[in-house]
Amino acid sequence: MFKKIKEAFRKFIDSASSIIFSREKLESLIDELKLELVASDVAYEVAEEISARLLKAVDEGLVKSREDLQRVLKNILIEVFEKAGSVNLLDVARANKPCKLVFLGVNGVGKTTTIAKVAVLLRENGFKPLMVAADTFRAGAQEQLKIHSERTGIPVFTGKYGSDPASVAYDAIQFASSRGFDALLIDTAGRMHVDVDLVNELKKVVRIVKPHFKILVVDALTGNDAIEQARFFNDAVGVDGVVVTKVDAYEQGGVPLSIAYILGKPVIYAGVGQGYKDLKPFNVYEYVNKILPD
Repeated sequence: MFKKIKEAFRKFIDSASSIIFSREKLESLIDELKLELVASDVAYEVAEEISARLLKAVDEGLVKSREDLQRVLKNILIEVFEKAGSVNLLDVARANKPCKLVFLGVNGVGKTTTIAKVAVLLRENGFKPLMVAADTFRAGAQEQLKIHSERTGIPVFTGKYGSDPASVAYDAIQFASSRGFDALLIDTAGRMHVDVDLVNELKKVVRIVKPHFKILVVDALTGNDAIEQARFFNDAVGVDGVVVTKVDAYEQGGVPLSIAYILGKPVIYAGVGQGYKDLKPFNVYEYVNKILPD
């Protein structure tokens, strides 16, 4: 996990430790680090920020040893995440019963599986969740949630294929209110072809549902595509928090950092397997210590 970005930082620290007092040579190494970070799925503007902050620390005399270098880099990364804030989804759900969660993301990123994982998490914490299949155009979308429903025992609300997704979501809210469900997890369309129809569809769902939290699901293995998807959905309807899937198989490592910086929104969970309990709260310090081990 995170092998590439870890190697980039280790290589930089090893090389820079012996030339800390030569700003010219250090600047050259920082430029190399920037390229290595971009190759590890760190968005260019994030790599630029890290480089600029590092040089500033050198100029201010804060870097006089290998340990200083390590500490400054860690602080830079932690501050990126701190600016994005943090959210406990369970607290959001407890404060807003019935809690309406809308899930966003393109097809193939593990969105329906993530919905089922979050539903299981909510049930384990005392909620009565209902999954809602509001992706009414993609063949198999409803069937996927039905399979998760059969495996987890958590009910799913469906509509007719081709029907208005916002209407399905609205009917689900009425159904949930009359049946005592206190958490709705609403799936939405994520056609790979991004067009104005999809944007209008998502905007209508959000307008009708009035969600308490909008969760974007991205696949870490798609690298820069995940970052562009984050930009798209945030610009289209806004994103409150992000789940990054397939983290357990992800070598590059830069996607969580890039998303936190670019969106200014927290990464709330990491998918680390296919099991329904393979959803970990994203821990900033664990992530930073993983890629910059002492």
